[in-house]
Amino acid sequence: MNVIPIGERVLLKPIKYEEKTKGGIYIPKEANKDKKEGIVENVGHDKDGKQLNLKKGDRVLYGGYSNEEFELEGETFIFVDFKDILARLE
Repeated sequence: MNVIPIGERVLLKPIKYEEKTKGGIYIPKEANKDKKEGIVENVGHDKDGKQLNLKKGDRVLYGGYSNEEFELEGETFIFVDFKDILARLE
């Protein structure tokens, strides 16, 4: 199924962090809460109808508190407002 964001939104697949280090130490979930990284799955359009300057596969850092999380076909995705995208990682 192809999910297309409406407006200035970006569909991301959040990156899950390891819960255990290579040495066997368990990392609490609270330690990974500040790390908000994701892979762009699809991008909406701006007010003029132009595509936002991200593309599928870009790895990004995002912030904000109003992210909509949902599950589709067993995978977790989130919608993030374009203004909450902080940086593209290269």
